[in-house]
Order: sequence, then structure tokens, then C-alpha cells
Amino acid sequence: MEREIIVLVDDDISNLKMGRNALSKNYEVYTAPSAERMFDLLRQYTPQLILLDISMPEMDGYQAIKILKDDPATKDIPIIFLTGKNDPDSELEGLRLGAIDYISKPFLADILNKRVELHLKVERQQQWLREKDEELQEFNESLQHMVGQKTKNIFELQLSILQTVADLVEMRDGETGGHVARTQQYLKTLIDALVDMDLYQDQISKWNIDLVVLSSQLHDVGKIGIDDSILRKPGKLTPEEFNEIKKHPVYGAEIIDRMMGNIRTDTEFLSYARTFAETHQEKWDGSGYPYGLAGENIPFLGRLMAIVDVYDALVSKRPYKKPFSHEEAVKIIVKDKGTHFDPVLVDVFEQVSDKFKQVYKGVEA
Repeated sequence: MEREIIVLVDDDISNLKMGRNALSKNYEVYTAPSAERMFDLLRQYTPQLILLDISMPEMDGYQAIKILKDDPATKDIPIIFLTGKNDPDSELEGLRLGAIDYISKPFLADILNKRVELHLKVERQQQWLREKDEELQEFNESLQHMVGQKTKNIFELQLSILQTVADLVEMRDGETGGHVARTQQYLKTLIDALVDMDLYQDQISKWNIDLVVLSSQLHDVGKIGIDDSILRKPGKLTPEEFNEIKKHPVYGAEIIDRMMGNIRTDTEFLSYARTFAETHQEKWDGSGYPYGLAGENIPFLGRLMAIVDVYDALVSKRPYKKPFSHEEAVKIIVKDKGTHFDPVLVDVFEQVSDKFKQVYKGVEA
């Protein structure tokens, strides 16, 4: 197989050397000390990924990405920004212009390789999806059985892409223990119990439960907009840093809004995902964020995710804390009944908490 091509653009020669050394074992790496030189390279090569510095003389990364996205020959090449700034507004501007991610400088070789590997995997899957979508458009009504099979394949591919995005978010957050996979199972456990007890059926009866559970994988997607130094900080956050963390539900909603604006198919799945992302940090007594919603003004999906997200955070090891035991975690959640959490949901959680314990042990193993 031909090696995938990566173009690395940075006006700092040491960064170019470091990036080339880190990536050249697995990829064909071409370096450029300026945006102008990058455009010269693109006349000779079509890379699978561009790593683009933001702050450069003459033409910065923002100007360069606008040109790349306006050119049909380069508009679909994924672009990751390289930045030494700790400025979420600048990072969001890059995402708005079409970058798929950003990497903070100075970067570590292992993190750079893993981030590139994940994004290239997503791009390969998206390219496969585009090719299969073109095939589907050629099918006629006499080949409906083939359409059905291809549709199934595409759905499975979409799930694979979604899981890769969720893995990327976990990596940004320093998570390696399967938080996303566990929260899905906790959520399904809680919903099944509500159905069995005939509680909140006016909301649940309107859902496609399978899509609800799958969409929960994106509940923390907004953390893509938070700086690595804050997400991965081993100690207590400063008030300013915590204020930045508190923006991730809004960032998540904005990211999913962009997804919804770029598709022409049913957006039910993304609608669920948006609600999870935007409201899972709200609290029953109104002391949560980002909007300080209280009681039943908090969307039901957000109230569900609040419990499963906090439970997993409590029993998991994090850079800033040791894990609580299952019993301690249950006590904390029960204590916060009616303050942090929906009282009815806490009662249900308490009845099925042993299943949560089984899920945690099973996924962790």
C-alpha cells in the first residue's frame, strides 16, 4: 500500500524537523516553511492531511485555509491547525473556517501520531462512505434488495465514524477507560428501568431509543474546543480555567448545529446528540451550567445524562482524583437527589445501581 501523504506547514524549522521525525515512520511527510511553499507542494502532491500553523508571516493559517477551502482541488483535504495560542476564540475561528481539529504546540510525538492516525481513519471512512453513496445513486428500483444491504453497511460505517469521533474526544480529555462506552450502557439501563416502571412514558414513547443511546456518544464533543492544558491538568482548576471548561456544552451544541446544517437527511439522531451535549451539566436546583436551568425546564435527556455521567466520573480514576467505590458513588448521587439530580431518576437509579456496577466492571475489564 502507498504511504499516506502529510504536508506539515510551520515557519519554525525546529517544529518542521520535530514533526517530520515524529511522523515519517508511518507517513510520507513533506514540510513547508510558509503557506506559499505549501501551495507549491500541492501542485505536485495531493496529501491526505495538512498540518497548518496559524501564526506565520506574510500569509497566516486563517488566510491559507480560506484559499484551500475555496479551491475545488483542495477543499476536501482535512486540515488540522497547529497553534501555540491558548485562545478558544481563535481555535473556534479555525473550526468555523473548516479545520477539523487543532493541536497545541509544542506537541508530543506520541500525541501528534495518535491524533493524525485518528483523523486519517475518519477520512478513510468518509471517503469510503462517499464512494458507496455514489454507488447507491446508481441503483434503480429493481435492485431494492441491494439498496437495503448497502444502507445497512452505511449505517454501520456511520457508527464507526461516530465511535472514532468519540474516541478522539476521550483522548483530548485524557480518558482511556471507555467512558463513552460505559455511559451508553448506563443510559440504556436507566431507560429500560423507566419503561419497566412506566415512568416518564410521555417523553420516552416519542423516542427512537436505539438512536438516543447511540447519540449519547457525542455528549462531550464540545471538549474539542477546550485547550489541552486545561483538559489534561492533573491538579485543581483555577476559577478562570473552570470557566473555560463550562463552555464545552455550548461548544458541543455549536459543533452539532454545524453537522445538522451540512446534511440533507433526517436529523433525529443529531437532535438527540445536541440535547445531550448542551444540557448534561445542568442541575435540578438551577446551579448548573451553561444556562442555569432548573427542574423540568432541563430537557429530560440532559437529566438522564447528568446521572450516568457523574456516576462514571465518580468511579473512574482521573488525573485529579482517585476513584470512589461503587457504594460511595451511589451515596453521593442519592445525597444530591433534588439538588443536582431529578429526584424520580435518582430513585430509579438507586434500584438499578447494581447493574451500573456490573457495566463498569465489564467495560473496564
